[in-house]
Amino acid sequence: MQTLDQQVTQRLASHGVRYTSARKAVVRALTVADGPRSAQELFEELDVPLSSLYRSLGVLEEAGVLTPHHGIRGVTRYELAEWAAGHHHHTVCGSCGTVDDVHLDPSLEAALERLVSEITGSLSFSPTGHALEVEGLCGACR
Repeated sequence: MQTLDQQVTQRLASHGVRYTSARKAVVRALTVADGPRSAQELFEELDVPLSSLYRSLGVLEEAGVLTPHHGIRGVTRYELAEWAAGHHHHTVCGSCGTVDDVHLDPSLEAALERLVSEITGSLSFSPTGHALEVEGLCGACR
């Protein structure tokens, strides 16, 4: 089975770009993160010039390695795409903007799938997936 680095290398090669050290740093940081990270948060964690970081985020997003989440206050946060990180959902703090991953029990995930089918059943819309973001206040902001 291929490693994540090998899969990312192939995806980037199919888009005609290399898997540079800056791109590897971003992927590795997001691999161990407990939720999506903003460019500013990644910049503070990594030894990568800001211009290189933004280029890397754009290239990785274009290649389908990263998924952007356009959150509160206009801040975009990035995480590994579902094919790399697995299916999950998020909690979003409306005060500080912290985003955390939430992995649902299979029975809850099945119930959510049924709800998505109910919601879209009467529409001329065919869902291909879903993402749930629960907004509220994190423990630190409560």
